[in-house]
Amino acid sequence: MTERTVLTGARVALPTGVAEGARVTVEGGRIAENTAHEAAENIAHEANELDLTGHWIVPGFVDIHVHGGGGASFSSGDAEEALTAIRTHRAHGTTTMVASTVTGDLDDLARQAAALAELTEQGDLAGIHFEGPFISAHRCGAHQPELLRDPDPADVRKLVDAAHGAARMMTLAPELPGGLESVRLLAEHGVIAAVGHTDSTYEATLDAIEAGATVATHLFNAMPSLLHRAPGPIAALLEDERVTVELINDGTHLHPAALQLAFHQAGADRVAFITDAMGAAGMNDGMYPLGPMRVEVKDGVARIADGPTAGSIAGSTLTLDTAFKRAVTVDRLPVEDAVRALSTTPARLLGLSDRIGTIEAGKDADLVVLNGTFDLVGVMRKGEWLVKPEVR
Repeated sequence: MTERTVLTGARVALPTGVAEGARVTVEGGRIAENTAHEAAENIAHEANELDLTGHWIVPGFVDIHVHGGGGASFSSGDAEEALTAIRTHRAHGTTTMVASTVTGDLDDLARQAAALAELTEQGDLAGIHFEGPFISAHRCGAHQPELLRDPDPADVRKLVDAAHGAARMMTLAPELPGGLESVRLLAEHGVIAAVGHTDSTYEATLDAIEAGATVATHLFNAMPSLLHRAPGPIAALLEDERVTVELINDGTHLHPAALQLAFHQAGADRVAFITDAMGAAGMNDGMYPLGPMRVEVKDGVARIADGPTAGSIAGSTLTLDTAFKRAVTVDRLPVEDAVRALSTTPARLLGLSDRIGTIEAGKDADLVVLNGTFDLVGVMRKGEWLVKPEVR
């Protein structure tokens, strides 16, 4: 790792706004300083200086909901396979991620959690997200129905304990027996309780939020639609300022108008873009495993191949660099809002704002370099180039 790297000339997305032709200095794996254009002009050039004129520098992306990538799955319980998924998403700008599991037998989930906890301890992951098995059979999506169960607090506690302090989030359906008690238990143990794969009513969702739920798992997907006489969980989750809403911005899971509705109602400070990616992310079409199920990817869209949920969308093949580009070029979001949704807001949700999520002196040098059309050309993690920009 180079001791000191100076990046000059780029548009830099700072917490205060976009700085034109700014200068970012990286030293010892951290951001040493960032300097606006006017001041940067008067600084002498250095030997290890990279001119990124015509490019963007944004904070490294933070994914709080991802199941795999590069042909690998976090549900395998195999550390080497998990590292393949991690490396795949890092190459696409995700410098921090939480590994998501899929509904399975409790003992198997506990085994997976133990393996992922070691990677968390090593700093390769920011923690574990349990998606299921405590979800609604009516909204199970790609989860295997026969493995679902009510959220008994004792079972919830078993998974949290199996993670050895690495459990960061659990998705559950709060309307099920034991749901509210489990939300309270998670909140008491510092684990984010997320409402998702739910058939909850508006009123029951409000109860869950009061009990401590603070995240909407892939809002709009795997929950009742927003209706004028039965607003359901969507309205409750959007209107409460304590809730962060996940969105899958791949053009398949959400109509652009639904994304705009979420941003208009919640604001960029309460939206977290996620991939919900399964093992096919970064790969070609074909057959892939997702937990105990088989998934067919065709034209980049993943669907369950067989069984009672055949045809259901099975996560995504999305990477966050694609989500960023779509946000600013298709959805026409300001770059500053895209940065909040992909970096700042999820970092804050995880309690990591002191280290990541913005480009500020003293924070980890987790940076993504994009060209003028918002394609990824560089990734730096803790001051080390994972993808080095090729610039003239």
